[in-house]
Amino acid sequence: MAAVAAATRWQLLLVLSAAGLGVTLAPQPPNILLLLMDDMGWGDLGVYGEPSRETPNLDQMAAEGMLFPNFYAANPLCSPSRAALLTGRLPIRTGFYTSNGHARNAYTPQEVVGGIPDSEHLLPELLRTAGYASKIVGKWHLGHRPQFHPLKHGFDEWFGSPNCHFGPYDNKARPNIPVYRDWEMVGRYYEEFPINLRTGEANLTQIYVQEALDFIKGQQAARRPFFLYWAVDATHAPVYASRPFLGSSQRGRYGDAVREIDAGIGRVLRLLQDLGVAENTFVFFTSDNGAALISAPKQGLDLTTAAPGHLPGEPSPGVVNLNLRPDSGWSFISTTVSVPQNSSSPTSDGPGREPGGQTCPEGGSNGPFLCGKQTTFEGGMREPAIAWWPGRIPAGQVSHQLGSIMDLFTTSLSVAGLEPPSDRAIDGLDLLPAMLQGRLMDRPIFYYRGNTLMAVTLGQYKAHFWTWTNSWEEFRQAR
Repeated sequence: MAAVAAATRWQLLLVLSAAGLGVTLAPQPPNILLLLMDDMGWGDLGVYGEPSRETPNLDQMAAEGMLFPNFYAANPLCSPSRAALLTGRLPIRTGFYTSNGHARNAYTPQEVVGGIPDSEHLLPELLRTAGYASKIVGKWHLGHRPQFHPLKHGFDEWFGSPNCHFGPYDNKARPNIPVYRDWEMVGRYYEEFPINLRTGEANLTQIYVQEALDFIKGQQAARRPFFLYWAVDATHAPVYASRPFLGSSQRGRYGDAVREIDAGIGRVLRLLQDLGVAENTFVFFTSDNGAALISAPKQGLDLTTAAPGHLPGEPSPGVVNLNLRPDSGWSFISTTVSVPQNSSSPTSDGPGREPGGQTCPEGGSNGPFLCGKQTTFEGGMREPAIAWWPGRIPAGQVSHQLGSIMDLFTTSLSVAGLEPPSDRAIDGLDLLPAMLQGRLMDRPIFYYRGNTLMAVTLGQYKAHFWTWTNSWEEFRQAR
């Protein structure tokens, strides 16, 4: 109620001022901009050591803000991490998890009919009580049926899709995935919104950038605080970029997509500065999970000789040997990834640097960290993370606070002057003390795969309870 009263007072003062009654405006609550990437790895930015250094805008954002090298997703898959960001809760609390045969609504292809439960309080719902206008641009991925629509869960506007840009489909047994503006379907991927799988050309990132710019301008003109959740997906396979960026990167098509996203973020941050609201806007950049190394078959990894349930050349259930074609373009620090089943892991996957970092010219880089998306090794869940708030967050700082994507929920509420719900467990921490005062807080990081707790990090130590739980055949069947 206090939040509602505060928002009402702020809106009343605005109305009285507009009426020319000479009332001084109360300070506008800070704007909140969350930039969530899709399958982008820890090692994909120049500031994180990517050697081609093709992300000048994000690198500048880090120079003007704070870098979090120990920041984690809540799950090594897209959908549960997105649910965790918007609820501040571990996916296992919300039922939004997958791959072990339970609550398969966490990954939402068209055959799956589940989505985010009505019982969950999402970030835009809570920010609305403080007068915020909220918009999601890009990938929702928390359910595609009407009851799961983002405008039923607190958002005021949406431009994007309920799912990834998979396809094209035959539009008979399976239609192409729709794109929405608010409640209206305005087209479908590969039709009104073309994606050329052969060349990788698509204009979606440019559209998403313009949506962000227009929303920010509109809310600034209305003098209303805003929450913008910018969830672009160009770095999720099939990777795409617009024509001006295709062929511009040393890293292949994936690098083209990263460069275009970086340029778009630069435009957004410059607009905040040009409008004079940068110092009243909290911005955070991160990714939903690690780079997708497992999507390698079309990029040179030969799976045609694989025995049932195992990768090609696998000598035993406990070891995965990656057979690389000479022309694949893949480079690995180690070409053998040891994945013991149902056993403890050595400490090589702890919070520090480790062997086995992997990268692919047509996919992302997880820097020095082992494995990637779909795994609970560091490469699957440790993410790039940058906080930017000129005049509030000291420039050029590095925080070694253990952070989680769930913290963005609690931190955003704190930015808005709100408390998190008290009627449920909230797993996200308020990171403002770390950002504004340099304080470090003890906290664990839990690594779940499905409903199984795979590992825990606390301080400088990581304990693996399991490193894998089933065969590849079972994994593909989401068991």
